[in-house]
Amino acid sequence: MLMFMVRQLSLNRWMPVMPFRTILFIFLLFSHYTALALAITPLEKVSLIPLWSPQAQFAGYYVALDKGIYARHGIDMTILKGGAGHSAAESLQRGQADFAVLWLTTALQHRYAGTKLVNVSQIVQRSSMMLISKKSSGIRTVDDMNGKKVGLWGGDLSIPPRTLFLKHGITVREVPLSNTVNLFLRGGIDVTSAMWYNEYHVILNSGVDAGELNAVFLSEQGMNFPEDGLYTLEKTVTRDPALVDAFVSASLEGWQYAFAHPDEALEIVIKYMHLAQVPANRIHQKWMLDRMRDIVKPGRDKGAIGTLNGRDYEAVGNAMRREGLIQSYSDYSAFTRRSDARP
Repeated sequence: MLMFMVRQLSLNRWMPVMPFRTILFIFLLFSHYTALALAITPLEKVSLIPLWSPQAQFAGYYVALDKGIYARHGIDMTILKGGAGHSAAESLQRGQADFAVLWLTTALQHRYAGTKLVNVSQIVQRSSMMLISKKSSGIRTVDDMNGKKVGLWGGDLSIPPRTLFLKHGITVREVPLSNTVNLFLRGGIDVTSAMWYNEYHVILNSGVDAGELNAVFLSEQGMNFPEDGLYTLEKTVTRDPALVDAFVSASLEGWQYAFAHPDEALEIVIKYMHLAQVPANRIHQKWMLDRMRDIVKPGRDKGAIGTLNGRDYEAVGNAMRREGLIQSYSDYSAFTRRSDARP
């Protein structure tokens, strides 16, 4: 590089050749100020809270953190503890987190209640929620669940199945679910809620053969309620749209890397699970990552990865309004941040 500079300067015949020491001094001075300029541009501190503890459901974010993808986009990322006792929506509302992973139903409720949440990227394009029964119970369809004991999670997670029951005009005997499938395995309930990437696989790993189960996907019943999306407050978008776009772009790049390098992504996820003292089963985490690929990658009618489909948004808003959970919902254009961020 230095000799190249000497040759270039020598080509200018009207300019006398500078002494080598002078050129060396100029080169070192230029390098010093370039490094200094980079050093005084600090990364922006940003925090993200997922819905739960570290697991492959959130692989893209941990990969983006571990591989320095957030840093390359100018972000000093901290992924906060999610799960029981750590509400993602409330953390966002209270300013304890800059971004949060939320279900669309949760975001609509909080926005209707006055918290100006904005969807900046929709990660899960297709709902993975299922209602599972044993074939021996004789329950084959949604209508067969009428009067049966059905395990439902609390809060916003119960909205999709309740909306489905309302659509079919049936009444079930709701039984609260914990974070295990034991109640279903022991015959305490007839039907259990499950996520395709999680509880369904746990049931299979318990020794139940897939052929013994009847699984109803809500997305195949006209109930495609998009789940994990990335949200922030409206004021954050207004104050620093470039930061929001950088966060989205880095997050999507993290997901693309995770899907392209699944073994490495699993190692990263398991590392963070161990750091959080969360039990890690590699086979289960691999299943989860594979299923996340299935529901994150959009279908032909869904548009680009990371985009909230307008028809899905309207369908969920209308369903929640019919059930009396909200009385109104914002226009799609006000609820979403349509950036040019891409992975």
